[in-house]
Amino acid sequence: MGALRVLGTETACGTTVGAASTFDGSTDVRLINVGTTVRLITVANAADATLGTLSLAGGETVIIKKKTTDQVFAANAEVKGTAVLTEG
Repeated sequence: MGALRVLGTETACGTTVGAASTFDGSTDVRLINVGTTVRLITVANAADATLGTLSLAGGETVIIKKKTTDQVFAANAEVKGTAVLTEG
C-alpha cells in the first residue's frame, strides 16, 4: 500500500444509515475496528439504499473506495473512520 494523506479527523462510525457519514465527501476512507469482535460495515448511497457490506475483524484496518455522496456506517461505534487520499 502507498502512502496516505489524512484529510480529516478519525471519528466513530454511525451505527445506522441515519447516522452514516460521507466523510466530508472523500472517495477513500480508512476504517479500523478498535474492538475485538467482527463488525459489519455498510456503504449506502445518498438515497439510503445499501450498496454493499463487509465484515471487519477486531483490530483490522481497511481502506474503502466510494463515491463522494456514498455514506458509511457500522454495526458498532468501535469502528472508526478517517477520510484519506491514497498516494503512490
